[in-house]
Amino acid sequence: MIDIHFVTFDCAEPYELATFWSEATGGRLHPETRKEDDEVMLQGKVDMLFIRVPEGKSTKNRVHLDVTGSEGTTRDQEVERLLGIGATVHEDRRNPDGTGWVTMLDPEGNEFCVCRAEYERTSQSSPE
Repeated sequence: MIDIHFVTFDCAEPYELATFWSEATGGRLHPETRKEDDEVMLQGKVDMLFIRVPEGKSTKNRVHLDVTGSEGTTRDQEVERLLGIGATVHEDRRNPDGTGWVTMLDPEGNEFCVCRAEYERTSQSSPE
């Protein structure tokens, strides 16, 4: 049995990307963080580590995050909020019946999916 220590992102600008994910998740930057650091830790429900690497992203992520709204927000409200803090829509997979998800990109192009939370799926009584 293992415990996940961090979810780690290779990136060009660790502080900037960690700041985006801080706004997205409500996590806190480690108190000793400096803008020029090559490694920046974001503390939250799942700790995230952002590490500066020289090469840019060149292909689709092999692993990505699936996220949902919290505290009663809907998938669609989260998509709009994330657009407002710097994410972009990559693929919109929402269906007319309310099912589906939206694949978004963070400011460095890492894919993540915004899905409906359990409370949203249950309240609409339709499968995901």
